Amino acid sequence: MIDYSEKFKLQNKVALILGGAGLIGAEISKIFSQNGAKTIILDINKKKGKEIEKEILKEKFISKFIYFDLKSEKNLDKKFMKVIKLIQCPDIFVNCSYPKTKDWYKNSFKNISKKSMDKNILMHLNSYAWCARLIAEKMKKYKIKGSIIQLGSIYGLLGQDLSIYENTTMNENMTYSIIKGGITNLTKQMASYYGKSGIRINTLCPGGLLGHVQGSSQSQEKNFIKNYSKKVPIGRLGLPTEIAFPALFLASEASSYVTGTTLIVDGGWTSI
Repeated sequence: MIDYSEKFKLQNKVALILGGAGLIGAEISKIFSQNGAKTIILDINKKKGKEIEKEILKEKFISKFIYFDLKSEKNLDKKFMKVIKLIQCPDIFVNCSYPKTKDWYKNSFKNISKKSMDKNILMHLNSYAWCARLIAEKMKKYKIKGSIIQLGSIYGLLGQDLSIYENTTMNENMTYSIIKGGITNLTKQMASYYGKSGIRINTLCPGGLLGHVQGSSQSQEKNFIKNYSKKVPIGRLGLPTEIAFPALFLASEASSYVTGTTLIVDGGWTSI
């Protein structure tokens, strides 16, 4: 009998995780390592990145942390290609980075400035697009039939439900929808173009997750968690590991016929 579980393994694969020390990225880094990948973690958070590297190495898996700052778009090509040169070319590239300005929380329709909107789109959407292209071109050059996974969001597919912000200090974000919508459609265009080279590109699309508020170190407000949970058929926010396991599927040979898709992991939010 064929051991189909081997299809989910990443043995002898090199996985590059941009934003690999973040809420989702940390779990992806750990799970990929546990399933055989040599995991390269790129992140701006040196302390957290080193902690994750140490945790993975302690379990006798292979990992390396490299400091990388996406906020400075200057010389992004050179900085990113310098990293790629160290590993030649990854078999798997996951971008779960979240570059943003200090005034990110002011990007509501009411308070946003054009300067902030432009800066965030440049940092976030443009870096996602350009890094994915650079990796895809390298995979094509070295004839690697790789997997590229971009982190999207349900708010790249739907408008934000304003009722979840009632009785909270939180608000909607105009720029976020622009960024995540762009990433989602870029995936389809890249899948069309690079499919002939055997390169698969997919968007992993999470719903709301338990954790801190983006752009702040503060925990999510109780009313937000309550409001959001009421809207989800499963009745709660998701956990980072619940995004990391679908990422493992998209990275592995188990999804060898899956490309150009948006894999929604949202507890049923988008179904109603």
